[in-house]
Amino acid sequence: MRTIHIRIIFVFTIATLLSGCFLFKKENPKPIPYPEWVKNGVIYETNTRQYSAEGTFKALEADLPRIKDLGIDILWLMPIYPIGEKNRKMPDGAKTGLGSYYSIKDYEAINPEFGNSDDFKSLVTKAHTMGFKLIIDWVANHSARDNHWITEHPDWYKRDKNGDIATPFDWTDCAQLDYTNKAMRKAMVSSMKFWVTNFDIDGFRCDMAGLVPADFWEDARTELQKIKPLYLLAENEDKPEMCRYAFDSNYGWEMHHLMADVAKGKKKVTEILKLQAKVDSTLPQRAFKLNFITNHDENSWNGTAKEKFGNGENCAALLTFTLPGMPLMYNGQEASLTKRLRFFAKDTINWSDTRLVPLYKTLISLKHRNQAIWNPPYGGKLVQLSNSAPDKIISFVRSAENARVMVLINMTADTITADITSALADGKYLNILNKNKINFNADNRTCYFEPWEYIILEGE
Repeated sequence: MRTIHIRIIFVFTIATLLSGCFLFKKENPKPIPYPEWVKNGVIYETNTRQYSAEGTFKALEADLPRIKDLGIDILWLMPIYPIGEKNRKMPDGAKTGLGSYYSIKDYEAINPEFGNSDDFKSLVTKAHTMGFKLIIDWVANHSARDNHWITEHPDWYKRDKNGDIATPFDWTDCAQLDYTNKAMRKAMVSSMKFWVTNFDIDGFRCDMAGLVPADFWEDARTELQKIKPLYLLAENEDKPEMCRYAFDSNYGWEMHHLMADVAKGKKKVTEILKLQAKVDSTLPQRAFKLNFITNHDENSWNGTAKEKFGNGENCAALLTFTLPGMPLMYNGQEASLTKRLRFFAKDTINWSDTRLVPLYKTLISLKHRNQAIWNPPYGGKLVQLSNSAPDKIISFVRSAENARVMVLINMTADTITADITSALADGKYLNILNKNKINFNADNRTCYFEPWEYIILEGE
């Protein structure tokens, strides 16, 4: 009897020790569904400095009715923090300048160029009152070289081979943070919480997210989510696994560059839907792409949308709204922004051209009301429709519940008559651009396209 008792105690002790090992093992976080307001959202990136002649939060707040009338529901503000002065980036040939928004001098302060904390709080409150959600840019990979962390916590930074604080790439106005330091990680999350708690923001666009360890973002998401549901966007594409737990979406750079190459005749039209199939197979099902024809980096450093897409600009814009993913609009896109905005100096957007506004209002309205083109996993899967001119015409349909959208685009400068040869196209539709009714069936699947013409059909 005593022997049996000892064995039972031994077995129980071993089992307890083994279970204890698992108690201290860090488990993978559980995926957090993104907020429901994201599912059919359209995001609008605002460059406060260049948005208005004043370049302030107050001026942006005054223009919110115009943005609301466009149909936008999510505002993304580029970095709003004080900009470092040490090694500040200057405009070419200048001795003074405003510097890079991404050189952060203080993670918990407002850039006086834009206003003060009361001005920002007023902007957020007004945006929420009008039905907007508002997210801000977060720069976790590096700080300014005169951020107070450098003097207070020099061990929070990486060192180069000479023992000096490291500089990422050629960003000489920035200092590389060291994510092996647990105290720095904690401080970074605390600073992110600061903006959610004190200003009630709704999420973050995370700059250079792929340069920061994924487990930091997972920890940050878990902690932030305790305050309120948030939307997190990663400026990253080559690490889709970061969207399993931490991020809700990442960048669609590859699609952006491919669409530009197609518009210039460098790549075949068929490559677009091939790439979309690749995205569908690699990105976690809970997440989606950010689709765009321009943003602050592309505009300032690589060219305007007109430079990149030429006469195919609207065709590409239409794809950003109808391919799976969230469409991004950069401020001025609806005003045919035809200049590269200077990055380190004042360069106000010209808002006088309103010709594209009706098109964008129509696309945004469709995105909101038609579940077929909502963001994954809510929207419909993309199904390619065969046509008689596959090297020139993109044709596909997306369906979800009782919703249906068909997209037909001539991505060339040619006039084309093409047959949609797939019976999957059959049905009754309304052309949302001209309000004509169309009935596709076995006897009527022929379409006539002018150069760069696009047809968007909503199922009836």
